[in-house]
Amino acid sequence: MKLAIIGATGLVGSVLLKILKQRKFPLTKLILVASKSSIGKKINFNRKAYEIVSLDTALKLKPNIVLFSAGSGVSIEWAPKFKLIGSTVIDNSSAWRMDSSKKLIVPEINAHLLSKKDKIIANPNCSTIQLVIALSELHNKFNIKRLVISTYQSVTGTGVKAINQLESETIGEESEKAYPHKIYKNAIPHCDVFEKNGYTKEEIKLVNETKKILSDDSISITATAVRIPVMGGHSEAVNVEFSNPFEVSDILKILKNTSGVTIQDDVNQNLYPMPLTSEGKDDVFVGRIRRDYSKENALNLWVVSDNLRKGAALNAVQIAEYLIAKNLL
Repeated sequence: MKLAIIGATGLVGSVLLKILKQRKFPLTKLILVASKSSIGKKINFNRKAYEIVSLDTALKLKPNIVLFSAGSGVSIEWAPKFKLIGSTVIDNSSAWRMDSSKKLIVPEINAHLLSKKDKIIANPNCSTIQLVIALSELHNKFNIKRLVISTYQSVTGTGVKAINQLESETIGEESEKAYPHKIYKNAIPHCDVFEKNGYTKEEIKLVNETKKILSDDSISITATAVRIPVMGGHSEAVNVEFSNPFEVSDILKILKNTSGVTIQDDVNQNLYPMPLTSEGKDDVFVGRIRRDYSKENALNLWVVSDNLRKGAALNAVQIAEYLIAKNLL
């Protein structure tokens, strides 16, 4: 089992390596790729030093699985090249997510759609993954009619430059800016770039990817994405309107039995999901579960998850594990 990571020195790349080790992924050869400036440098994995190589070198080594986390441009150019040599690509960028010929996969929900023919598989946006994990089983039972999503997103979703900006501003120093404004002690309603319709790409991803993963274009969805000065994970306030009536006790029962979900919902003990406590964890945490009395068949949820783990690296590794288990390579 030859596995390549494209973008091995990035935030997601480092978490991918950590998760591969933690889950004892069945590797026989590990191929690490990063930018040209990193070629020749070494990364330690399982007490062994691995030298970073170029994309051309990785291609010649013919990996079985390639985990891409290096941006859309790299994926668009190189994923088809790996596909041509028989590799299976799992791509963490937005390059292929809305391509009708590519599967957009969250293993707990729709891994069963995968076949040996799928050589480029899209990993959803981090905010989308935690949202659909929390909602998929509820949709199956009560049929979601409308979603209103407000996100509170960690700077880790932007990358190292954003982390450096927050850390510098926290101690009163200036640094290269990842955002058009200070992020320390601030909330910026601007994740990704603005489109002509007034929504950001992040907000549009939440709408389109949710519909694709849940296989339902009839759901009305609107979103506002906000960047906040936290590190540990993304938070979402989610208002759900169902077509069918429900009891909150049924919601709790379904969520309790949903794979990948942990309920944290005891306001008497000040227990609810937070980025600080979700960091480094695999699950999606759901709390503040309560009926919305302003509308019939409506519900409020608070959903938090580590965006670098389940929102990116873990989801990709779980897809790879599924492919191996089902002999789909």
